[in-house]
Amino acid sequence: QVHLVESGGGLVQAGGSLTLSCAASRLTFSNYHIGWFRQAPGKEREFVAGSRRIAPDAYDSYYGDLVKDRFAISRDNAKNTVSLQMDSLKPEDTAVYYCAADGSISYSRDSSAYAYWGQGTRVTVSS
Repeated sequence: QVHLVESGGGLVQAGGSLTLSCAASRLTFSNYHIGWFRQAPGKEREFVAGSRRIAPDAYDSYYGDLVKDRFAISRDNAKNTVSLQMDSLKPEDTAVYYCAADGSISYSRDSSAYAYWGQGTRVTVSS
């Protein structure tokens, strides 16, 4: 069973930065599509960023409209980790952030397309 563990959440002031990490195990990481999602209280889970394989040893990234130009996803296949660098944080970025993985998709903003999920890490942005 694929295992994902997020870390790096916390409290940060508006305008600040935070880096989330997701450590993966029990999978051939380089073959997996990775996504970050978030869920704020009372809201549906929202796509944040994705890392997709476009060629052997080549990946590109795509983002949700609310975070593009502020967030950046990166992956280290040698360490089985994926990171989410979050800059210029806003109070509306407050949410629990989840790492997700799936080995059979190449692109998706739909949370239902991902088979494996971490437990989440909480990010709180104060105004």
